[in-house]
Amino acid sequence: MSPDAYCQQRAARSGSSFYYSFMFLPAQRRLAITALYAFCREVDDVVDECTDASVARSKLSWWREEIKRLEAGSPEHPVTRALLPHMAPYALQCTHLRDIIDGMEMDLDQTRYLDFEALRLYCHRVAGVVGILAASIFGVTDPRTLDYAARLGLAFQLTNIIRDVGEDARIGRIYLPLSELKAHGVSAQDILSTRSSSAFVSLMQFQCARARSVYQEALALLPECDRRAQRTGLIMASIYATLLCEIEADGFRVLTHRTSLTPIRKLWLAWRTWRTGRVRGV
Repeated sequence: MSPDAYCQQRAARSGSSFYYSFMFLPAQRRLAITALYAFCREVDDVVDECTDASVARSKLSWWREEIKRLEAGSPEHPVTRALLPHMAPYALQCTHLRDIIDGMEMDLDQTRYLDFEALRLYCHRVAGVVGILAASIFGVTDPRTLDYAARLGLAFQLTNIIRDVGEDARIGRIYLPLSELKAHGVSAQDILSTRSSSAFVSLMQFQCARARSVYQEALALLPECDRRAQRTGLIMASIYATLLCEIEADGFRVLTHRTSLTPIRKLWLAWRTWRTGRVRGV
């Protein structure tokens, strides 16, 4: 199996919303973003699938060495071999790949975040820098586009956190800032025990409002000159913003349910956004 085929299989198997946005890209950019996505999946799975933290750290250490080999032009893994021909053409920086690994390692070091500023660093590493790399692949002529991309990555991660509150709780993780739990009268044990309440719904309404505000801030930062090139990111924004609306409409049952969009709906949102270049729902 070729490196590109490996990455394609990895992306398709995940069923991620991102996969639906890749379909509309020209061939070379599609290969590049698929390789980047596959890299993110590889390092994320190290943390999610390794029950022994020391084994996970060892694997992440291997990936750091692999990034050094990528810089030297001699990577070993199919994902980094697939990334190699795209690094220079799209000005992809290995320092950003290291940031992603650092973000994944944060999950081994902590399962709680005291406040939003602490959470923001995690979100930047696991999603903001991914946004920057992705935007570079899609095409950037104005440096403000990278600010938009980092902000949009934050919005995506905040949406993921809202969607996955229950799933994360079942493995002992709480990404909602503890200071915000306290302010809304929700305890960490309430989350871990998946106990819903009016206080929990109020907490989630606050999280949802902030995420929606970050989407708006991100979209306001996108220069018009790069809007057409960045339509793939806008497709992702449409899908994620719609998911956020669905979670809200469902009454924030995220402790016990995982809200998702059907493949057909994702494809329709992708087509509409590609055609119009506009994001609805925020």
